[in-house]
Amino acid sequence: MADTVAEPAQAPAAVRHAEEVMGTVFSFDVRGGEPVAVQTALREAVAELHRVNEVFSTYRDDSQVSRLARGELTVAECDPEVAEVLELGAEAERSSDGWFSLRYGGRLDPTGIVKGWAVERAARRMALAGATGVSVNGGGDVQLLGVPGPERPWRVGVSDPLRPGGLAAVVSAAGAAELAVATSGTAERGTHIVDPRTGHSAVSDLVAVTVVAPTITWADCWATAAFAMGSREGLAWLESLPDVEALLITAGDEVRCTGGLAARLG
Repeated sequence: MADTVAEPAQAPAAVRHAEEVMGTVFSFDVRGGEPVAVQTALREAVAELHRVNEVFSTYRDDSQVSRLARGELTVAECDPEVAEVLELGAEAERSSDGWFSLRYGGRLDPTGIVKGWAVERAARRMALAGATGVSVNGGGDVQLLGVPGPERPWRVGVSDPLRPGGLAAVVSAAGAAELAVATSGTAERGTHIVDPRTGHSAVSDLVAVTVVAPTITWADCWATAAFAMGSREGLAWLESLPDVEALLITAGDEVRCTGGLAARLG
């Protein structure tokens, strides 16, 4: 889990909103821009999140993804976003050598990529409306765009999975036009990450993997894949990815980081 750290009072007036959707809470913190345009974009972003849930939910028998999984629809008959998400998921599978998967229990399930993709889309909609600083947090996975105020970067607190209420780190977006922070682990949802090679819960020495990257779509995928890999293989793989830094915490309270993470802390 991660939370945007509050900024000083001198920052521009913020438009904030929390919406329950997709089985979690999406929190918006939007700075700058023309107020009417920003409010309109916020309403549109929220409506789009609900539509995405209707299309992609694996808990709804009538969703397009559920019908696709049952063979009642083809990809071509679904909304264009379905093909987009499936293509992104296939790319994540290739890049992770299969550690990220679009299937769960042998059934199509793009859940592992949909939330991050939806968070990123919502954030970009706000930026296109003229907002100069955007933070969208979907269940602890955060996309940051722009800045919250002059010379004030966005900062994101990363929860300590072994010490409830504590922080393992604070990530700064200083110098980055866009930055994302995603965490996969067992602290919030228990054992829910699957090893695609066995189809069972991942046997990992990790309790949390936090990935810092430009976009939340990929940060979320990479955190999930690295968690399933375990600390040794996961860290080595994350080190090989461009523009990606990470913090890995083991069940034994050992902290492992990619080489460039220190430059993002503060």
